[in-house]
Amino acid sequence: MLPLPGKEHVDTPAMPRGDGAGFRRYLTRDMPAGFLVFLIALPLCLGIAVASGFPPIAGVFTAIVGGFVAALISDSELTIKGPAAGLIVIVLGAMQAFGYTGGEDASADLQAYRMTLAVGCVAGGVQMLFGCFRAGVLGDFFPTAVVHGMLAAIGGIIMLKQLPVAVGQKAVGDPLEILAHLPGTLSRANPAVSLVGMVSLVILFAWPYLGRRVATGVTRRLPAQLVVLLVAVPLAHWLGLSHGGDSSVLGVSYATNPSYFVSVPRRLAAAVTTPEFAVFSNPGSRSIAVFWVAMFAIVGSLESLLSAKAIDMVDPWKRKTTLDRDLFAVGVANVAAASVGGLPMISEIVRSKANIDNGGCTRFADLWHSVFLLGFVAIAPGLISSIPLAALAAMLVYTGCRLASPNEFVSVYRIGREQLLIFASTLVGVLATDLLVGVLIGVTVKFVVHLFNGLPPSTMFKPFLEVVELDEGTVRVDARGSAVFSNWIPFRRQLRQIAFDRGVDVVVNLEGTRLVDHSAMEGLRQLENEFAQQGRTLTVVGLESHRPLSSHPMATRKRRG
Repeated sequence: MLPLPGKEHVDTPAMPRGDGAGFRRYLTRDMPAGFLVFLIALPLCLGIAVASGFPPIAGVFTAIVGGFVAALISDSELTIKGPAAGLIVIVLGAMQAFGYTGGEDASADLQAYRMTLAVGCVAGGVQMLFGCFRAGVLGDFFPTAVVHGMLAAIGGIIMLKQLPVAVGQKAVGDPLEILAHLPGTLSRANPAVSLVGMVSLVILFAWPYLGRRVATGVTRRLPAQLVVLLVAVPLAHWLGLSHGGDSSVLGVSYATNPSYFVSVPRRLAAAVTTPEFAVFSNPGSRSIAVFWVAMFAIVGSLESLLSAKAIDMVDPWKRKTTLDRDLFAVGVANVAAASVGGLPMISEIVRSKANIDNGGCTRFADLWHSVFLLGFVAIAPGLISSIPLAALAAMLVYTGCRLASPNEFVSVYRIGREQLLIFASTLVGVLATDLLVGVLIGVTVKFVVHLFNGLPPSTMFKPFLEVVELDEGTVRVDARGSAVFSNWIPFRRQLRQIAFDRGVDVVVNLEGTRLVDHSAMEGLRQLENEFAQQGRTLTVVGLESHRPLSSHPMATRKRRG
């Protein structure tokens, strides 16, 4: 039997921990934080599920399982586990590959749903193996610009697919087809549905600014998503959107239909759906299923690892998540969620950041957010049915805008023009093909850029390090060749072994390298923090002989001459 990945760091007494004592000690902070995350999570879980082609309640199932299962296995204290907008493209792609019709054929849609659940269940098992075989380190292989390009492309796809829904229409075709037909789609918009969607969007974009300037007390802590529901639900009711037939307000005519609202069963148990594992034994669907298992496992794991690492960086106590353990926990929870009809989950960064901002201290905040979700859907499912789909679509459009924000382009450009090229190549590649091919295009462009900068292929994958003794407690590591994304994993492993196995401080001399790329620069900065947490120091020297490709402190460095 494969062992559960263990901890790689030493606990500090001053750090809050998600154990029995921590549950009692931090209850007054974790429970309120969990409640506020629940207010954000509920509409997002419903919207992500609908956008993925799943029943709305499936997203809530995922968040509930994430808090009860993943949070108790992982040692990640502040991440919130649940469905994420970044996986919409993959889940919907799998549904469509299995014959999803978007509501035109209920039996075909149910079959596609159950087949996709089987894919999610097996992918969760693969993630468990990733964790046991310590594959969490692979999250460091992919260049930052490639990851950001992938996320920006996902954000663009989400916006394109959800804009029609926000105006009462359906999105048909791939992203570029939807973009081409968008003017016609908007010209057929339902005026009342559009009003709900546009008001929701205005609130989402304006609330953060209003909250900082005019809100006080309780209103400052109200999440924008909750404000949207408080406005959109009564507005849709006043417009009579659920009545059916035609209606008019202020002389404007429009169609009304219950299909403009979220549909959930009155009994929670009635929504439980089991996977159809025959998809793997049927020759006609086996290869399709295996492809989507790979997509679920690879992209889901990558997003989850990056989110966990990002939250560690803003953890007030600077605690470090054991990424292999966290990946194993997400895998277990994904198997459990898919077994009852849920979406795939990751460590979700927006809700995790909200958890920190609202005072969460331990992983029990994630548990409490799941408790509140379970209580709400069990006691008041009728309230969910009053939520207009246009409001949920607006939330996803807003999320997509944040993923594909112009600020992302500016930030990448400031690091270096070559980073913008890699970012843009990945973005276009994903939009024109699919996620996996787009990411491979971005990584390939990164290699080409390194070759253009004069880096020999022989130094791309293997670090060349020489240890020089300085004194009893310090060694110098002279690096030759390069320090780049493709050799960073063994580069970092050797530095860790030298420092922690021998109990010494390390000076890394990069004077002999021809190229130190942005990924390695970021990795060295993170490694400095990790050494400090372990009571050791890491000092980087030798970059004076290199020319930075931009003024950014983390820019790629190329040796002069």
